[in-house]
Amino acid sequence: MTLGRRDRKGAKTQSSWFFHPQYFATSRLCGFSLFFCLVALSGCGGGAKASAPKTAVSVALPPANPQAVGKMVQGVQAAKDGQRDRALSLLKEAVSLDSNLWEARYDLGVLLANAGDLAGSEEQLALAARLWPDSQDVAVALADVRRRRDEQKQAAEGLEDFVRDHPNAVEARTLYVVALRESGQIDKAIAEAREVLVRKPADASALAELSLSHLAKGEKEAAALLAKQALDSSPNSAVAHRATGLLDLANGGDAEAFAEFRKAAEIDPHDTTSRLNMGVVLLHAGAYSKAEEQYREILKVSGDDTDAQVGLAAALRGGADSAHPQRLDEARSILEKVLANDPHDTSALFNLGVLYADFLKRPADAAPLFRRFLSEAPNDSPLRSDAEKYMSAAQASGASGDSAPAAPPPPPGAKAPPPPLSPPPHPSAPGSTSSSGPPPPNNNNNKKK
Repeated sequence: MTLGRRDRKGAKTQSSWFFHPQYFATSRLCGFSLFFCLVALSGCGGGAKASAPKTAVSVALPPANPQAVGKMVQGVQAAKDGQRDRALSLLKEAVSLDSNLWEARYDLGVLLANAGDLAGSEEQLALAARLWPDSQDVAVALADVRRRRDEQKQAAEGLEDFVRDHPNAVEARTLYVVALRESGQIDKAIAEAREVLVRKPADASALAELSLSHLAKGEKEAAALLAKQALDSSPNSAVAHRATGLLDLANGGDAEAFAEFRKAAEIDPHDTTSRLNMGVVLLHAGAYSKAEEQYREILKVSGDDTDAQVGLAAALRGGADSAHPQRLDEARSILEKVLANDPHDTSALFNLGVLYADFLKRPADAAPLFRRFLSEAPNDSPLRSDAEKYMSAAQASGASGDSAPAAPPPPPGAKAPPPPLSPPPHPSAPGSTSSSGPPPPNNNNNKKK
């Protein structure tokens, strides 16, 4: 079966989804298939087969525990029936009965990622990869989770090892291109994208990634040519339309970009990446209610999408006023839920800190969140300087851990200030644009949205 997760990554972002108008997701995986072993029990664990090249070294595993396989089969069926909690429980039983049952660890990792527990997911997928290093599904899932945790360099390193041993694994190599670009290794990303095209000529995904890599180098003409080739190769490719939209954003065409993202969403209704990007464009335009609609649509498809939850919290935060004070409480509740699932989520840490500091006027509550963000965020995160400024402001105000009294409510009809815009992202960040960011859409474009 295929779970409805997940198109991020970076983005993703992804890539990390701080409320930052210049963070646009470029490639998040649409979903992973759970292994469903209904053949003889020896077909799981040590007897599982993978499409590995003759030169790859396979791992010899002992025969699978029949009880563990049974629990795994029940767990996959429970997931298929929408019983996620029961599925998680059964899969945890399976790996406790047979720690070498890599299929169960993979399935558990996928479900944990769907539930927003990225740290737990990475642990299970990393174990599955060690047990069965020839599985492209495992390698790709692990890399995608690492990208979603802002571990782009680690994602690239893992995929580098895999594609070296499996040179014809096109899906893994394509994601390797994404991870290289996101980690700032642009020239290497371009070289690997060309390797994909050698093996799969005119592949729209590879052409789109090659386009974005040239865009990251500031080579807009080459990027535009490649984006056009991607669309010519596959007019109904959501990836190609997303890449074209990001190129439009880089050229200041937010309305054109929005149209491309919308096309991608129409082509693939489960394409949450495009809706994430649409939401960011709308947030930057100050169209908070419209952005809220996009994020809620994503959550209808994938209720635990942390990127959409953080985006929704930003939209609620931006649209709060004296007539709708409950929006701030809902935003806080959403971000706390994300952190309950994954206390290391830097996007939620930063956004909740901003909510407390700038909107609820509680710097003492914001300070520990920014402190945690600084301990978790990559050294090259473009938001580290903002977090440090917030920390300095909290210290200057004497915040020591006790909550400061909340500021009085704004006068009737007053709008809360818009969420602060951070400095431009690192040059290698997906979808990086000019330092001023995409200009807000005009009124006519707003009506179309």
